[in-house]
Amino acid sequence: MENVESHGAFSLGKISPRFERISLVLLLASLTLPDTCGMGESLDLKPNIILMLADDLGIGDIGCYGNTTIRTPNIDRLAKEGVKLTQHIAAASLCTPSRAAFLTGRYPIRSGMASSNAYRALQWNAGSGGLPVNETTFAKVLHQQGYVTGLVGKWHQGVNCDSVHDFCHHPLNHGFDYFYGMPFTLLNNCQDHKPPELDAAFQVELWFYTQLIAVAVLTLLIGKTIGLVSVSWKATVWFGVLGFLFFASWYSSYGFVKYWNCVLMRNYNITEQPMKLERTASLVLKEAVSFIQSNKHRPFLLFVSFLHVHTPLFTTERFLGKSKHGLYGDNVEEMDYLVGRILDTIDKEGLRDNTFTYFASDHGGQLEAQEGKTQLGGWNGIYKGGKGMGGWEGGIRVPGIIRWPGVLPTNTVVHEPTSLMDIFPTIAHVSGGAVPQDRIIDGRNLLPLLQQKVKHSEHEFMFHYCGSYLHAVRWHQKDSGALWKAHYMTPVFSPKDGGACYGRGICPCFGKGVTHHNPPLLFDLSRDPSEAVPLSPDTEPLFHMVLESIEKAVKEHQKTLTPVPQQLSFFNVMWKPWLQPCCGTFPFCQCDNEDASVNAIALD
Repeated sequence: MENVESHGAFSLGKISPRFERISLVLLLASLTLPDTCGMGESLDLKPNIILMLADDLGIGDIGCYGNTTIRTPNIDRLAKEGVKLTQHIAAASLCTPSRAAFLTGRYPIRSGMASSNAYRALQWNAGSGGLPVNETTFAKVLHQQGYVTGLVGKWHQGVNCDSVHDFCHHPLNHGFDYFYGMPFTLLNNCQDHKPPELDAAFQVELWFYTQLIAVAVLTLLIGKTIGLVSVSWKATVWFGVLGFLFFASWYSSYGFVKYWNCVLMRNYNITEQPMKLERTASLVLKEAVSFIQSNKHRPFLLFVSFLHVHTPLFTTERFLGKSKHGLYGDNVEEMDYLVGRILDTIDKEGLRDNTFTYFASDHGGQLEAQEGKTQLGGWNGIYKGGKGMGGWEGGIRVPGIIRWPGVLPTNTVVHEPTSLMDIFPTIAHVSGGAVPQDRIIDGRNLLPLLQQKVKHSEHEFMFHYCGSYLHAVRWHQKDSGALWKAHYMTPVFSPKDGGACYGRGICPCFGKGVTHHNPPLLFDLSRDPSEAVPLSPDTEPLFHMVLESIEKAVKEHQKTLTPVPQQLSFFNVMWKPWLQPCCGTFPFCQCDNEDASVNAIALD
């Protein structure tokens, strides 16, 4: 694999006559139309918008970012036909908070989607935490602009709050008109013959429910004995036996996780429980293609949130053993194929020139994902760290590609700092909408930067949280071109041991699993993108000035934070049986309402 910083020479590419005409329209619009949310431009023609987000994909896994061992021709083609971002940054190195920030354009700490405990992501479909109903997603903004909005794939932002049918966190309650996909995320539990996989804090829940059942059974027995309870002995015994078998099975094998978390839904209805991974990719593709074809005559937003390339890396037979990078490479190549089929549909339906297309990953590849000596996680190129590892570049620097024929130049590379949070204000702008004025939006409209109308990103300081803990800050010093980054805390992990963290599993954000730095570790990413050698007052004359400037920015940033309910508290993430989505008889939830022979599109 080649060094992903070795981009070589890139040209702006030819700008089409249509680009010049639309640019003139934009200029006239900016002079004649009111300025909404300070953006200054408005578009008369509403483009279709397709957002594609991979799961756990490393920046070094794609050909156009330097990979030579995994074939990604469709994603590479997208980059040649559009703009590639080399400093595209996720707001978190873990999926739930990163995706919350992507959807809202706000740091996850502002919405309560950043954890101060060991739970850093949602653990169950039957938890009560999730993206708060008072948050505004880009889907809500575009829906208000007359767009039909759809989400196909992974959600992982919660389902219910108080009852199994309130759907307070569901995509349809956050601006999407249509949802087909997985309300949770893939786990090893979703595939047979894989070792169980859940957060280590899950053991606390097991203890809690085991004790709860024990107390309930004991209370029932005592009440029955002294005559305070009128339940029959038969019912009492059955309750005790069921409780014992239920949690004994759960504790020993996590067997029910597959049935409770590995679920596919269409809108509010469960279609598969548990999902059949051998046909999931074809069903996701079918739904994405169908959404495009059904809505081609009106403006639409389609968010394709791939289940690829999260473990367990279930890959259809056509792609197995075909890459040079094992099962992980096979899975990446299958995802690239899905991207290609979606792009082909856009072309076939005559929508190419009026479609804003975006591809990225929610965060970096997972270094710890291994099976024996086989690496099952992504490659983050020259960047240190990976998924869950605080503010290290490997966990937060992701691929970012945007294509809009005739409006954006082709084969262009932007080396300025950008963020997944920027997509919210960018598509709000191109749709003619406005970002909310009653809250802070941390993303910035990318269009001027993408069109080469400005040289620098609007981002000066970017704050890198691990849960609710500020681990690092970057400062884009535009006048000098320096890109400073200060680490206040870093996770304890061993790069030589497969990226293993303190205590194994996903790196913690606090406690014994992190190292505090005083003074902070300081790097200039423009000279040391690998964060290999920290600077010191002896090696960097501006050392103290830079840290003082960053500290001042941190204090100003912290003034903008207000207390909000914590969505990832123990109570909110713990499994609650009354919130469990279930078709069939609880707890043995099981159904198959998909006719694969009719609905699936073959991956051929």
